[in-house]
Amino acid sequence: MSKINQLDLDQEDVNYFENEIKRSISESVTPGFKVLRDFMIRTQKYANKNHGIWSQPGGDEYYKLKIRTFTTTDYSPEKIHQMGLSEVKRISERMRYILSSLGYDESKSVGEIMNELNENPDFLYADTPDRKEIVVKDYTEMVEEAYEVMKDYFHTMPKSKVIVKAVPEYSERTAAGGYYQSPALDGSRPGVFYANLYDIKQTPTYSMRTLAYHEATPGHHHQIAHSLENEDLTLYRRFGYFTSAFAEGWALYSEILALEAGLAEDPYDELGILQSELFRAVRLVVDTGMHYKRWTREEAMKYMKTKTGMSDTEVRVEIERYIVWPGQALSYKVGMIKILELREKAMSELGDKFNIKDFHSAVLDHGNPPLFIVEEMVNNMIKENLN
Repeated sequence: MSKINQLDLDQEDVNYFENEIKRSISESVTPGFKVLRDFMIRTQKYANKNHGIWSQPGGDEYYKLKIRTFTTTDYSPEKIHQMGLSEVKRISERMRYILSSLGYDESKSVGEIMNELNENPDFLYADTPDRKEIVVKDYTEMVEEAYEVMKDYFHTMPKSKVIVKAVPEYSERTAAGGYYQSPALDGSRPGVFYANLYDIKQTPTYSMRTLAYHEATPGHHHQIAHSLENEDLTLYRRFGYFTSAFAEGWALYSEILALEAGLAEDPYDELGILQSELFRAVRLVVDTGMHYKRWTREEAMKYMKTKTGMSDTEVRVEIERYIVWPGQALSYKVGMIKILELREKAMSELGDKFNIKDFHSAVLDHGNPPLFIVEEMVNNMIKENLN
């Protein structure tokens, strides 16, 4: 209804469309949902009591296929599970060190302390009428600062700009904390980083930088705009193909790159970046835990809550997402780890010849490829620089 009021219509037309909408809801939408509800109630007794895909016919092989699909690697479920445990330990230890240096209670877990920080008013914006405008302005300054700093890390920067907007009110209650919309192919429309500002507690100040770098620069916007503007690629490679492990792996890598570049010198900002990385590492453990190691839903929820300090509601939403989407949540951290491994390899083999700009070009200049293609491109770059 609110959208109708934004149109340039006379009152008679407004009344007509409002009545049509109400009629459609009454005659079609509501009965349709009742049919769906009744079907779910009737079939509930036949539902599988287990939550992992292993419990379905051919489930183990299906899960391996989903891992190959989403990560574009041949990693086994066991390898990914162990990677997750190792990363959770490493990241938690770094967070523990920072929290201890800031004077926080060492008898509490990292998850408990981070949960307290999420509730601390010192890290929350005041609930004023202009709160959203203030937050958007602060995000914009972070993105603009990152754009200037990242010139030292890339041969070319995207011509397309990225702007920050609040998630529209009509979708903010159900939308993600932040997401990105790519620019127009012809450059007529900028990229947009949408920040969800519905809930004050959803935007603690120490977590803002990691979200800005992930969604905008040097994350999704930089990678996607770079591909769209690369005229050496076919239209399909520039625009039409999406590899979750590459796109999300790059965005997660970008958070660490920003930290290395000095864009998060405040220890609380570093905690925000590490918390984001820890969350993705925990995903490796719980996804493989449920679908490969036969964890229950409750075991997965307990592990995630203990390690991250997320609320019960947040944990439940995440775990139920992994239950119905086996393997997808693995792509973020697996992609990031692969990019970091390739960078370490290039640095080791090239020594003084290593150039971070060359490395990033090798990773980004080929659209949105599977990780094994990224590895091939980096290996080619290493050979070219050695000759």
